[in-house]
Amino acid sequence: MPQVQTATGPIDTADLGQTLMHEHVAMLSHSVRANVPGAWDPDAVAERCAARLRDVMQRGVRTIVDLSTVDLERDVALVADAARRSGCQIIVATGCWWRPPAYFASAPIEWLVELWTREITEGIAGTGIRAGIIKLATDREGVTPAIEKMLRAGARTHRATGVPISTHTDVSTRRGEDQQRIFAEEGVDLSRIVIGHSGDSTDLDYLKGLIARGSTIGMDRFGLEGISPFEARVDVVAALCREGYAGQMVLSHDASAEWGGFPGVDNRAARMPHWHYNHIHDDVLPALRERGVTEQQIQQMLVDNPRRIFERQGAY
Repeated sequence: MPQVQTATGPIDTADLGQTLMHEHVAMLSHSVRANVPGAWDPDAVAERCAARLRDVMQRGVRTIVDLSTVDLERDVALVADAARRSGCQIIVATGCWWRPPAYFASAPIEWLVELWTREITEGIAGTGIRAGIIKLATDREGVTPAIEKMLRAGARTHRATGVPISTHTDVSTRRGEDQQRIFAEEGVDLSRIVIGHSGDSTDLDYLKGLIARGSTIGMDRFGLEGISPFEARVDVVAALCREGYAGQMVLSHDASAEWGGFPGVDNRAARMPHWHYNHIHDDVLPALRERGVTEQQIQQMLVDNPRRIFERQGAY
């Protein structure tokens, strides 16, 4: 049986269950923690994260994919603590977001491939916690020299290890197409890629183009209604399901249980009341059903597609 690495050890892909494919557990500034002793109580943070994970698990979710990288305040020890407290299966990432630190931007590509491969095969920062996915990104600035290095390093790490790639994109500039081009140049099978944040777009031609080249698209920012409103996001997923594309979509929020602001001061709920782990089950799935999306299609997007993505591992 194929296995995937989680923060608390390997599991069979058959046991993934309902999976949210693009989330974060805790985004706490390492620089603040290093310079402000007592800025956060790690035990309290882990318990708050675990409570939010337990809440979404009551709705049927078994697995969260945490796409936090070094430049997104990744803390795999904290993630593992929250996973143990909650019982949630959490897959952690290697790779880089769209703001690579100077340390990465100036590094030889071979060093990046070696580092990311080691995080997949041996573990992250001496914890023994192994990454199960590679996170890469482009944004409005496009394929800058530093970003191109990250994309190519991630592609080579993928080819060496076989773990899947999931990305961040800016849909207004169709950055998913740039990613597919570079990945193809590096010899990557595009069917092993999730082009993230595709749900920010209402351009069905763009989305179907990504799908036609083999990739899964991430409809993974439900709750971020300032980027694209609820109705538009749901309408796009329903339209693609009607055209037979449920087998190449995954659902998520890109939300974080803990965001690292000053303790007790979190106004996200007022500004973005639906940006949390429960939104898909509480609001999105009922709206999809109203638009004719079937239970089989929902099963595909939440269970079958994530399992397929992680089952198709193996170096080239």
